[in-house]
Amino acid sequence: MANAISANKAELLAIANAVATEKMIDKAIVIEAMEEAIQRAARARFGQENDIRAKLDPMTGDLRLWRVVEVVEQVDDYFKQVDQKQADKLQPGSNVGDFIVDPLPPIDLGRIDAQSAKQVIFQKVRDAERERQYEEFKDRVGEIITGVVKSVEFGHVVVNLGRAEGVIRRDQQIPREVARVGDRVRAIVLNVRRENRGPQIFLSRAHPEFMKKLFAQEVPEIYDGIIEIKAAARDPGSRAKIGVISHDSSIDPVGACVGMKGSRVQAVVQEMQGEKIDIIPWSEDTATFVVNALQPATVARVVIDEDEGRIEVVVPDDQLSLAIGRRGQNVRLASQLTSSAIDIMTEADASDKRQKEFVARSEMFQNELDVDETLAQLLVAEGFGELEEVAYVSPEEISSIEGFDEELAVELQSRAAEALERREEAFRTERRELGVDDALADIPHLTEAMLVTLGKAGIKTLDDLADLATDELVQKRRVDPRRRDNARTERPEDRAGVLAEYGLSDEQGNEIIMAARAHWFDDEPAAAEAAPSEEAADAETSQ
Repeated sequence: MANAISANKAELLAIANAVATEKMIDKAIVIEAMEEAIQRAARARFGQENDIRAKLDPMTGDLRLWRVVEVVEQVDDYFKQVDQKQADKLQPGSNVGDFIVDPLPPIDLGRIDAQSAKQVIFQKVRDAERERQYEEFKDRVGEIITGVVKSVEFGHVVVNLGRAEGVIRRDQQIPREVARVGDRVRAIVLNVRRENRGPQIFLSRAHPEFMKKLFAQEVPEIYDGIIEIKAAARDPGSRAKIGVISHDSSIDPVGACVGMKGSRVQAVVQEMQGEKIDIIPWSEDTATFVVNALQPATVARVVIDEDEGRIEVVVPDDQLSLAIGRRGQNVRLASQLTSSAIDIMTEADASDKRQKEFVARSEMFQNELDVDETLAQLLVAEGFGELEEVAYVSPEEISSIEGFDEELAVELQSRAAEALERREEAFRTERRELGVDDALADIPHLTEAMLVTLGKAGIKTLDDLADLATDELVQKRRVDPRRRDNARTERPEDRAGVLAEYGLSDEQGNEIIMAARAHWFDDEPAAAEAAPSEEAADAETSQ
């Protein structure tokens, strides 16, 4: 490349063609790099202050070199500007504002100039090659790609992909899998980032998408869209679960993925270093899917808490260890598969929990409604759990309970309303003791209990409330089933809003925030009217 500048025009074109072909980049980029290298060398010869241009004809190889100067009335830069008198000598008939092209003689590059030109061309070609690599791989995210292990550095595997290199980071490798230089390896393109040192292509063999793509390669029905993988979860190197559904009632999705004598699933298992795979029929019914996901354990009952995003699963006592799995693996994978946090308990534990809830609610009704134990237990047994439910249902629902009549129903509702009023008054007193402004009580959707919660969180004025975002106020705590201990690994963006326990919607939260901010906009015109203008103030002073 060092001889490229001093070579004849036929050699220049031959070099440009060879570099473009070898690096798989546009020939125009190589020509442009050569022109820039010649321009730099020419400035070093004629002066860096000059505006020197070079043009290499891509067809003939002819090289032209010239200096550009501007015609001005008064010269400030003698290297790039000329006055009218000097301009007439260079190009008769030129006017102020014109640019004059002053041809320069061809240059003969020395060793240092040629080396500098070589570096410029190499840098340009390298940048173009990196851009080509990025453009080639940025749209291949999610594809399985095959490469050869080039090196292993600090546990990270560098893979030669032919025209680029990818890296499988340590956390994206299958545990206990040993990669040796020269081994062929398959991985999924996880991410492609444009960075200063070139495009970074991140590969993965541990991601659930890798397993899904392997099944798509082995199972034609998945590739054709007849069978769909709705969910996948992995404990890399140990066990995995996939939920599949068939869009053709005549095709069994589980059987199609397993294949004749297990041939299809075994091909995937071998690629994933013996990782055991549970293939589960997917169901739109969450409870059914959870039961399937926890196989081979037997499930007695499923209780879904949609508000908290949690699922309570009751299993027979002898099925507890099987449902949880070794080190919690089975329930953890089922949680990932269903995108919900799953709590496993035995029938005995569930019975104890229900009994405690029954006793707590019965005692609450006894104390708040001033009724005997039997009547309180009847209310709980019929599904009543809160005072609001007793106070605001139709009297017929209460009087329809065996042993109850209309008169008793009206009396219970009256007592429930009084109890709620007492509770509200207690909250109001506590709220004022906390120093929460009365102005917050006028905001829609906020109850005295909510105001107490706000006060305990340090939100005591309209401005305090107005400074919150909607998710900081009402967002429910996000539970990531992939993390084993959500309490200890909770991220700031996963934290629940201050009033999350009250079940307010995002729309209601937004209305609360906007109502709290209303005084900001109401005060501006009032302040403008209250403040006298400078002219009025001056006139008043002069009087």
